[in-house]
Amino acid sequence: MDSTSSAAWYAQLAKPFFAPPASVFGPVWTLLYVVIAISFGFVLLQYLKRRLPLRVLLPFVLNLVFNLLYTPLQFGLKNNALASVDILLVLGTLLWAMTVIWRRARWVALVNVPYLAWVGFATVLQLSITWLNR
Repeated sequence: MDSTSSAAWYAQLAKPFFAPPASVFGPVWTLLYVVIAISFGFVLLQYLKRRLPLRVLLPFVLNLVFNLLYTPLQFGLKNNALASVDILLVLGTLLWAMTVIWRRARWVALVNVPYLAWVGFATVLQLSITWLNR
């Protein structure tokens, strides 16, 4: 993916008034990926030690997959519709993950609250961009 053409493509899209500057996304996602790595790592390790069942690990795995698919869909394929479906899947699997881990490791759910807040915002932003550029 050519980052220059992707940046130019994103810059020319119509965006809602609440869209942050593009420079905000990198630092925010960097911090959130630390949270994701700690959460996923903990849950995976507990699963491998047979302390958590697959049904608890599954939403974390799916969330990671959908999260990693977003950038290629949005900026590689430049497909707002697919990116919108994907961000909804990121949001849904994150809510699912936080729900299934709550009784077993509440701290994992709580540390993901900033991730949930950002993904909620990113979902509204992506759906708005998709709508404005239909």
